[in-house]
Amino acid sequence: MRFAYPMQKFQDWLTQQWVILRGKKIKPEDFPWLMGPFGNLDAIGEDFIHQFAVKENLIIKKDSIAKGIIPSMQKLNLSETDFSNLSKNVIDFYENTANHHLDFSVKWNPFFKFFGILINKLFSNRINQLNIPTKNIADSESLKSEIINLIDAKTNEIKYTFWFRSIESSGQVIYSGVYGIYSLPSGKTCVKAVFPLPNGNATVLMNPSVGKNGELILDSSGEKFGDAGFYFLLKDSRGEYWSQFISSFRDKLIIGSENDLISAEQTLTLWNLKVLTFNYKIKLKKQRH
Repeated sequence: MRFAYPMQKFQDWLTQQWVILRGKKIKPEDFPWLMGPFGNLDAIGEDFIHQFAVKENLIIKKDSIAKGIIPSMQKLNLSETDFSNLSKNVIDFYENTANHHLDFSVKWNPFFKFFGILINKLFSNRINQLNIPTKNIADSESLKSEIINLIDAKTNEIKYTFWFRSIESSGQVIYSGVYGIYSLPSGKTCVKAVFPLPNGNATVLMNPSVGKNGELILDSSGEKFGDAGFYFLLKDSRGEYWSQFISSFRDKLIIGSENDLISAEQTLTLWNLKVLTFNYKIKLKKQRH
């Protein structure tokens, strides 16, 4: 039997041990579509980005020409019809995310709210990751949204794109994730988001489609390991890698545009029960002259 790295917070060790017991051992070279940055024990938020850049010998650029979490939406490999129907404002948002301002609100299912509070107290507040507000936010809060590219100094190639989001009024970090496009073993193209955690990460793989009104739909509703979905990954005390596919947890994002205002609804479900809903209002930042 394998064990998680022992010299860490007990709650981190326990959750990692659960992944080892319920998941499967993997070799990173066999699962390139799944692998992504692993967090440190002592830093996950913006501190981790700096440490990771030093470790990988990469240069941090916050003001690079590439300002989007997806460099080209054509890489989603949508059908010609779907891509032509996809909202041009939505395309611009993903390709130029840094040029947009985001407001958001949160509504919890009361049944799951206690679990959200518990997770925040045990994990999220400490590691500055997946730190979702546990109070319903009816009036929109403004998000500080930063695109941070890590660039190879020799080739000038972007190796990783972090999307760092925090609440403007409080500075509370909500998400610090690495975004990109990858192909699943089935050949399907998906949007991939990696959220570094101590000794591992949480990875969400989402299938793209286009709705009848030109909205982009990203859905993580997979059925088995290798499908789109939610995965935990970790490295154990011997340096071996493990992953668990959580089929019961699903994430669906619908983002569309009307009258130049982009709106998005993100719904998280567990066992087909709604856990919480985010609503976003997105608009272009005013250009400075």
